[in-house]
Amino acid sequence: MKISLSPDEVAFRDELRNFYRTEIPADIRERFKYGHELSREDIVRSHKTLNEHGIAVPHWPVEWGGKDWTPMQRHIWQDEMQLASVPEPLTFNAQMVGPVIAQFGSEELKQRFLPPTAALDIWWCQGFSEPDAGSDLASLRTTAVRDGDSYIVNGQKIWTTLAQYADWIFCLVRTDPSAAKKQAGISFLLFDVKSPGVTIRPIKLIDGGYEVNEVFFENVRVPADQLVGEENMGWTYAKFLLGNERTGITGVGRTKVKLGIAKEYAAQTKSGTGTLLEDPLFAARIAELENELLALELTQLRVVSNSSDGKPNPASSVLKLRGSELQQAATELLVDIAGQDALPVGADEIASPGWAQRSGPAYLNYRKTTIYGGSSEVQRTIIASTILGL
Repeated sequence: MKISLSPDEVAFRDELRNFYRTEIPADIRERFKYGHELSREDIVRSHKTLNEHGIAVPHWPVEWGGKDWTPMQRHIWQDEMQLASVPEPLTFNAQMVGPVIAQFGSEELKQRFLPPTAALDIWWCQGFSEPDAGSDLASLRTTAVRDGDSYIVNGQKIWTTLAQYADWIFCLVRTDPSAAKKQAGISFLLFDVKSPGVTIRPIKLIDGGYEVNEVFFENVRVPADQLVGEENMGWTYAKFLLGNERTGITGVGRTKVKLGIAKEYAAQTKSGTGTLLEDPLFAARIAELENELLALELTQLRVVSNSSDGKPNPASSVLKLRGSELQQAATELLVDIAGQDALPVGADEIASPGWAQRSGPAYLNYRKTTIYGGSSEVQRTIIASTILGL
């Protein structure tokens, strides 16, 4: 593996680096960097800026807005975006439903949905998990019964991220309850969340936020031409989507930024006669995390450089596993720096700094990173069987 970039790749990186820091509004990047909640308008504005310059969905087919980039160029595109604290293109659109429609949808569906999906003129949410079908997604119970030119949908979804902002939902539904294998009777439907019979209810999380929702369907009528691909083939499309979802979860660039912020605050925190950053034990902890992050980054570069054949690399499970753990370690570090100042949350009248008050909720929120996109337990099983041959 070549660790250094080629001259062309350096030029490509520098062009993106300049673009991210000059074209994406500084106020959005600043809020995102320091963990402030972004509004729907912030996310749309950033995404649309990327799309207007043709770099919101580079991994899509070229005819639908993609770029004929190498795997290394795609890696640089994402890594530099994270280092510049640019909100990444909305994952439900860019990584999930867009590639599924491009790969499996009819020409009519592609024409109708791909341009507004790339431009974020439609905000999508994901209707997969259910109260009794999370890790065992194939056990889902939401039904879609054909009725003339429509499907009638009944059931419930849960943990639907940012559904409160969404316009449409891509939804796994059971269309053949009598299928011999439960995976075989599932279809992939698209519909407007403002359709009669759709109810969205927020769920308050442990960090105090309302990031996810319950979604209920009561006799929701969905036009049959909004079925993606073939009826009862939804499980195949879902596996394709979940493979795309894991792209970028490693988050090396994001974790680098968090460690930089931790060092910034540690340098302002008194410890003995100096600062926390000068404390030998704390400095050793920082150094250990930076070394582990460097090892992960080199592993990621090795995976990227060996992915030109387009085949899945089992080492991606190592990236997801270790990347999510280091993201959690960085949030834990910030809570430790904040100390007792992390205890108040949203308390303007208390002297505790705002960054310290945000560190606790961020730490709690990041517990999810070792669950979504394939839990750590699942990744260890994959590593054991496909890499170690156990």
